[in-house]
Amino acid sequence: MISEHDAVLSVAAGPALEARLALPEAPSGGIVICHPHPLYGGDMDNPVVVRVAEVCGALGLATLRFNFRGVGGSTGLHDDGRGEQGDVEAALDHLAGLIGDTPLTLAGYSFGAAMAVSVAARRQGLAGLALIAPPLAMRDLPLAALSAVAGPVLVAAGTADEYCPVEALERLRGALPRAAIRTIDGANHFFFGKLFPLGEAIGEWAREVLGVVREP
Repeated sequence: MISEHDAVLSVAAGPALEARLALPEAPSGGIVICHPHPLYGGDMDNPVVVRVAEVCGALGLATLRFNFRGVGGSTGLHDDGRGEQGDVEAALDHLAGLIGDTPLTLAGYSFGAAMAVSVAARRQGLAGLALIAPPLAMRDLPLAALSAVAGPVLVAAGTADEYCPVEALERLRGALPRAAIRTIDGANHFFFGKLFPLGEAIGEWAREVLGVVREP
């Protein structure tokens, strides 16, 4: 897998964001990964975020993970999910400028999933979207607008996740018939001890995005 290096992302009329970028010489695509809630310790070094980057990087995708405004080395202040959507847009624009015409995808975990789905609902041209443990019990998300995403949509959460209950996931099956709903048996919101099966679900989704037949 290609090593990551430090990067700085500029947000229009906003902060400078600390980021980590892995860019293969000929990427098969690219993915921006959004971390969990900044006010509860979330940052780009979260184990779930790192796992997504590892899995997608192993498949040849360029990976970009970043700290939302006010987190780590990123300037600015937390904006309760408003300005953070601009952070996601800036990350997508940055990566799109590096990978050319290859598929551009977006993933988010918890708060990051809420930001990702809000941006994906209005951004054209995304080749795929992965929502990990979206906080369905805490936020109203514009899930009906995900028809704007051209490619595969994954929603993954644990069966013991109190912030993304199984009942809410099951309701999504009717609301998002083309989305892949994946439950990780026994996993809570933090995926303690369950990063491997989560990585398998992410890898399956990424292969579908890239049109790669899953290996037996």
